[in-house]
Amino acid sequence: MANHKSYLGRYERDAQGRYIIDVAAQRPEALYDDFDRYADYLRRDLDQDLTDYLTSCARELPRQTPLVIRFTFPEEQAEEKYARIRRSIGTFFQYMAELERETTAEMLRKAGLLFAVGVAIMFLAVWVRQWIGESPSVVGEVFAEGLTVAAWVSLWEGVALVLLEWRPHRTRVRRYERLEAAEVQFRSKA
Repeated sequence: MANHKSYLGRYERDAQGRYIIDVAAQRPEALYDDFDRYADYLRRDLDQDLTDYLTSCARELPRQTPLVIRFTFPEEQAEEKYARIRRSIGTFFQYMAELERETTAEMLRKAGLLFAVGVAIMFLAVWVRQWIGESPSVVGEVFAEGLTVAAWVSLWEGVALVLLEWRPHRTRVRRYERLEAAEVQFRSKA
């Protein structure tokens, strides 16, 4: 716990107790990816380093506390640029949360399919055991055992996906939702 508290000391808090994630940039355009230099910067994706930084900060901070993202520029910017940055932050993290929800849904579909296939193979293994009877041949016994192993592997994979993978996906969705809901503030050094 002492280690966790050392992270918290890096962050300022506002009067309402919200943690402030500070980001300094020379100009608003620096917040966006340079992949397409000819596109209007407002149509570009947010810079990957910026999104990684915001996401890692949100991971460090207590989940129950709302966040503020505060951008500092050397000079005041036009209000329209501030409004566009607010929209960009909100829509980017809304998009990321939706992608993570889709990934989670796909993972759950895959887990369900693996589980259903495992159950079907298990029924087939039981049927094969009954069909080969009391004194099975070596080939029949190996085939029945192989089906049983395949069924258990499929069942385990389906269950393991849900038990081990669902929570990290859900955590990322909540983190993105939290960043989407964060108040975005601006200040200038001037």
